[in-house]
Amino acid sequence: MTTDSQRPRIGTAALITNSRGEYLLHLRDDIQGICWPGYWAFIGGSPEPGESLDETIARELKEETGLTVVLEEFTTVQQEGAEHLGRGPIVVYRAHWDGDAHTLPVTEGIMFHWFPASVLSRLRVPPWCREAINRHRAR
Repeated sequence: MTTDSQRPRIGTAALITNSRGEYLLHLRDDIQGICWPGYWAFIGGSPEPGESLDETIARELKEETGLTVVLEEFTTVQQEGAEHLGRGPIVVYRAHWDGDAHTLPVTEGIMFHWFPASVLSRLRVPPWCREAINRHRAR
C-alpha cells in the first residue's frame, strides 16, 4: 500500500538568470521537515488544491521573493530521495531578472545569492537542480 508520503508529488521551481549568466539560488533552512535542508536551490513549491502549475510557481516566487517576472516553462526533472522528504517530477520554469539578490525579502530560508556556473560544483545543490542548470547551460 502506498501512503501519501510515499506518493510522488509534482512540484515547481524557477531557474532565474541575470545578464551575467548567473543563477539565483535560495539557501534553504537547515531544519527537519523541509525538502533539501541546508542546500542552495531554486525557489519553488507544490500546488495548492485547484491551482495550476503556472499559478503555483508565480505564487511561490511572489511569496518567497516578492518578485513578479515573466516565467516560461523550461523542462521537467525528477526529484529522488525520501531522505529529502520528496520525490517526483519538478516542472522548472525559467525567467530573467537583473536585480540585487540581497535586497529580496527572505520569507522562507536564509538568503538569496547569484552564483556563476563555475562555482556550483562547490555548493550543496540538489541533483534535480544541477540537472536543470546543466540542461540550461547546454542550450
